[in-house]
Amino acid sequence: MGTEMSLTRNVPLVPEQSALLFVDVQNFSAHRDGAEFSGLPKADFAAKYGWFFGELEARVIPNMQALQAAFRKSRIEVMYTTIESLTADGRDRSLDYKITGFHVPKGSWDGKVIDQIAVQGDEIVLPKTSSSVFISTNIDYILRNLGVKQLVLAGLVTDQCVEGAIRDACDLGYLVTQVTDACLTYTQERHDSSLRAIKGYCRQVTTRELIAEIQGVEHAPRALTPSAG
Repeated sequence: MGTEMSLTRNVPLVPEQSALLFVDVQNFSAHRDGAEFSGLPKADFAAKYGWFFGELEARVIPNMQALQAAFRKSRIEVMYTTIESLTADGRDRSLDYKITGFHVPKGSWDGKVIDQIAVQGDEIVLPKTSSSVFISTNIDYILRNLGVKQLVLAGLVTDQCVEGAIRDACDLGYLVTQVTDACLTYTQERHDSSLRAIKGYCRQVTTRELIAEIQGVEHAPRALTPSAG
């Protein structure tokens, strides 16, 4: 009983057991020329997605870039998941994606992470064909192989794929941190509502707070090792 009462989600990151996952920050859904928006007249695009892209480009992507740089500097695993089929015709997509009309062919430009947070070196990218990355990829297996126990989430969109990943990660036993200002959905109301709804599953911090936390670990004084003899 005492042990359970002392458990908490508010645990600072331990770099060796942490990873940052960007969700769906790809050309398909985070670039103005992405296929998700193709065929929309300019006026309709502006009305439906103007606020979203304004926030994404001016605030959210810079926060993602800052996170990415800080995690790389601290040598914490940086990972990505993107909507992308394993086939050219998308026959392997989930029924939900087929009904929705989401089709990102294997190897296509739409499936690539946006240039602003481009993949570097051998950072892991997991193509998915469902809302939750834990359903349509082997991410759980990979995270366990990497020794990851604390998963940091950022990306798109807050109340769909990000929220789904948070719930599944939590249920699978990970300590989850959501970076609130490095996530975005199509309206402020939807974003705020999602943050309130998912709060019980994760720790919620801002980009600035999390970077300060990581830097604090880097600069923390180390105990002196007694010399032999």
